[in-house]
Amino acid sequence: MNGLAARINDALPQTQCTRCGYPDCAGYAQAVADEEAGINQCPPGGAEGIDRLASITGRPALPLDPQFGTEGPRAMAVIDEAWCIGCTLCLDACPTDAIVGINKRMHTVIEAHCTGCELCIPVCPVDCISLEVETPGRSGWQAWSAEQAGHARHRYALHGTHRNTEARLADKPAAAEAPQDAGARKRAIVEAALARARAASQQRPPATKP
Repeated sequence: MNGLAARINDALPQTQCTRCGYPDCAGYAQAVADEEAGINQCPPGGAEGIDRLASITGRPALPLDPQFGTEGPRAMAVIDEAWCIGCTLCLDACPTDAIVGINKRMHTVIEAHCTGCELCIPVCPVDCISLEVETPGRSGWQAWSAEQAGHARHRYALHGTHRNTEARLADKPAAAEAPQDAGARKRAIVEAALARARAASQQRPPATKP
């Protein structure tokens, strides 16, 4: 990352939400520096974020491009414990490891680590994750801080280390590297978890009327 890209990246909120069209904040920063992306593609940064990028790049400030989303209050993911089946798909999706849990056990969100990126929502097979507004009346950088951005950036770096599957496989002996269809494995996990959830619900005694 060149000097300009680094300065742009430092000015981004580091939510790692991918709403800008790039896989992370650093990728978007590099694209802006290379003039391959506009400075108005970051909804979490909002209007103030655009002004910051305009100041750094010398480009004119523009309204947020609606195709990338709208500026709004910061939200936090919340998991409905009654419906969570412990499939672990949200663990890999969360860019800051804000979700904790193990296979077949209920998961929960650590509020201090959640950036409200929303990436956990589409991967949940039972739709047990929702968003709650954390900063009513405040959006963009009014709902975020440099300290929170720095924390999220650090968490994202750790997530990349923890989830670097290719590096972990490279450390294993060749004989242990059996090819596996990740999609089939995930489907099997979800189907098994759903089956357990259905079985548990059938074993519950019917509710008695008062």
